[in-house]
Amino acid sequence: MKCQLRTQGKRAGKRMPRFEAQKSPMAPYHIRHYQDSDYESVVDVFIKGAEEYIPVTFRHVLLLPRTLLLLFGVPLTLVLVYGSWLLAVVCFFFLLLLLRLLAGQPWKQYVAKCLQTDMVDITKSYLNAHGSFWVAESGGQVVGTVAALPVKDPPLGRKQLQLFRLSVSSQHRGQGIAKALVRTVLQFARDQGYSDVVLETSILQQGAMTLYLGMGFQKTGQYFISMLWRLMDICFNQLNYSFPSA
Repeated sequence: MKCQLRTQGKRAGKRMPRFEAQKSPMAPYHIRHYQDSDYESVVDVFIKGAEEYIPVTFRHVLLLPRTLLLLFGVPLTLVLVYGSWLLAVVCFFFLLLLLRLLAGQPWKQYVAKCLQTDMVDITKSYLNAHGSFWVAESGGQVVGTVAALPVKDPPLGRKQLQLFRLSVSSQHRGQGIAKALVRTVLQFARDQGYSDVVLETSILQQGAMTLYLGMGFQKTGQYFISMLWRLMDICFNQLNYSFPSA
């Protein structure tokens, strides 16, 4: 269900940066194409990156007005009906546990779905499907990933590439790796003649949103991917980067 209509935007006079192998003063890294031998490391980075948002989701859900009403209203009702503060306290912590499990469920479903679809065979899903998959490597280890695929049904007159699976290991953040990975996708799209790069990210991923907007992406809409996400009031933002010549 849409919670905001899409609005297409276009920027003029934007200068594209050079997309070269990046080096960090803290730890050198380089970006290269995915190899089958990277699979376990890529999956590990992907799963850990997704699971980091479970506590964030829990805090988000706790601050919803309907959640606060539930947390305090039900125990208070038990006190008024049964006169038992012990029962109310037990109920309060039971509800907290239930909400914690609820917060983790959509992310676990998301990971499970990805591991059964595009992530089950990365070479087939991306490299053999006119897209690509890159990894950031540091110290001989995969520390970041990003992927891209052509949009199947783009707007009339547009040729769009969608960015997927951007993730950086928590120990290697703050070194510009995520920005370098996004630049790699933008360079690939420009070289292949795409008019736009599009992507989706949740409202909880504030770091990613800041990165994308700072690199010239524009927000074009929001939507809920399922009723469970709607129940937790978590929208997904749609972003677009249009090349100057498009």
